[in-house]
Amino acid sequence: MSSDRRRSVAGWFGAALALVLLAATAGHAGPVAVKLLEGNARGFIVVRSPEGEVIAHGEMRQLPVRGGIESRLSLAFKDGSQREETVVFSQNKIFRLERFHLVERGPSFPTTEVSFDRKSGQYRARTQEKKGGEERTSAGTLEMPADLYNGMALVLLKNLAAGQRADGRVAVFTPKPRLIKMDLVPEGDDKVRFGPSTLTVRRYVVKLDVGGLAGLIAPMIGKDPPDSRYWLATGDVPAFVRFEGAMFLNGPIWRIEMTMPEWPR
Repeated sequence: MSSDRRRSVAGWFGAALALVLLAATAGHAGPVAVKLLEGNARGFIVVRSPEGEVIAHGEMRQLPVRGGIESRLSLAFKDGSQREETVVFSQNKIFRLERFHLVERGPSFPTTEVSFDRKSGQYRARTQEKKGGEERTSAGTLEMPADLYNGMALVLLKNLAAGQRADGRVAVFTPKPRLIKMDLVPEGDDKVRFGPSTLTVRRYVVKLDVGGLAGLIAPMIGKDPPDSRYWLATGDVPAFVRFEGAMFLNGPIWRIEMTMPEWPR
């Protein structure tokens, strides 16, 4: 389909899409209950291309702050691109997103800066549909249901029992916000080597579902949200092992893994 026709389809269905998205968010299971309290944590990560080439390094940091727990993922790419995602969430019986801030800039990304917080109920967004495209901005009031979980998939997965699935919602910005459903689904267990031992890791798929008529339209206009996958080591304290997925709409599939700093020779 040509780009002109895509824009025509997108415009024609714009109002219907917004209505369907609101309807698609109904019937959810509700917020995820807290089983493992989050606290201080820090880890070093590496980002690889589908071919296995290292394209970025970064850190995952987590610490208690006023209002809950602040979790931050920072990535520095070899081409100079930067990605930083900061999430503040509370964990009083259920996990609840309180604040969110995402910045993506540089050659690897369409420019994105999005922020919102529950206390004010306001959001601000600056986005590009594609790299090199026109930047658009939007600001205003954002609906923040109790099961809104931008940037929290890993935290939620660590609190699921074996075989359990969950769902929630995430806000996507184009640049105006829309709420779509997020399904967290266990796919199975894998065996991996850890030194002389064998480690069991549980594989989950995270699906973003527009649903309804909008779900049929999304692939036509190139905006079908991609699936992503997480691998967690099983046990009393689940641990992150690997992520595979796109970090922006229609982006490449990248792999994130834990790593260690390199000692000087």
